Amino acid sequence: MKRPLQALLLLLSGLGLLHATLLTDLYLRYVKEGMRPVLIASGAVLLVLAAAEAWSCWNPKPESDDTHSDDGGHGHDHSTPPHVAWLLFLPALSLLVYAPPAIGAYTASREAPKVVAVTDQDDFEPLPKTSPLPMTLTDFTKRVQQDREQAIEGREIQLTGYATPDDQSGDGWYLTRTIFSCCAADAQFVKVRVHGTPPPPADTWVTLTGTWHPTGTLGTNSAEAALDVHAIKEVPRPTNGYKDALPLPGS
Repeated sequence: MKRPLQALLLLLSGLGLLHATLLTDLYLRYVKEGMRPVLIASGAVLLVLAAAEAWSCWNPKPESDDTHSDDGGHGHDHSTPPHVAWLLFLPALSLLVYAPPAIGAYTASREAPKVVAVTDQDDFEPLPKTSPLPMTLTDFTKRVQQDREQAIEGREIQLTGYATPDDQSGDGWYLTRTIFSCCAADAQFVKVRVHGTPPPPADTWVTLTGTWHPTGTLGTNSAEAALDVHAIKEVPRPTNGYKDALPLPGS
C-alpha cells in the first residue's frame, strides 16, 4: 500500500469515527454512550496522523547514501504492507457509507438468556400500586423466580423490548433487551417469553402489557419469565436501547 493511500485510510477512518459520534448516533450501535469522548478523541488523532502522513508524502526527505536494504538480507522487501491491508478500507468506508446494523434479534435468537443475579429476599421492596406497573425485564425475571412473597402474581405489568423469534423451538417469541458492559463484543440478552399475541416482525420494538404466565412455581427457579399479553403497542427504539432500563421519557 503506497503512502498516499495510507494517509487516505487514516483520513477515512478518522472521518468515519467523527461522523458516527458527532453528526449521528451510529456509535450507539456498537458501544456504550460513555465511550463517545474516547471515540471523538480517536477520530481527531487519526485525522492528525493523516495530515502528518500527507505532509511527509508532499515533502519527502532528501535521499541519503545509506545502502542498507529493507530486505533484511533475505532477498525480499519487508517495507511494503501485505495486500490484505487493502481490506482495512472496508470498515473505514462502512462508517461513512453503510454502517452495519445494530445487534438485535438475529444474534439474540442464537444466544442463551443472560443469567439474572440472585437477589437477597430482604432486597425486594414492596411494589408500587401503579397499574400497569412498568418494569425492566431483569426486575420482572427476579420477581418471578426469586420473590417468595409472590408480589408479582396477578399484577398488570408493562415491559418494553424488541421481538426475537424462538429459533430453538421454532415456535413463539421473546421480548428482549440487549445489555452492553462495554461494547457489542460483550453483548448479553435478557428475554421474557411472550404468550397470547402473534409475534411482530423481528427487531420490532414494542411495549407489552399483561400478567405473569403461570409456568412452574412462582418465586422459585422453576418459574419461567413469561407474560400473558393483554395489549401490545409498537414503539420507537429508545435511546437507551443497550440497557435493560425503562424507556427514557420521550423515547
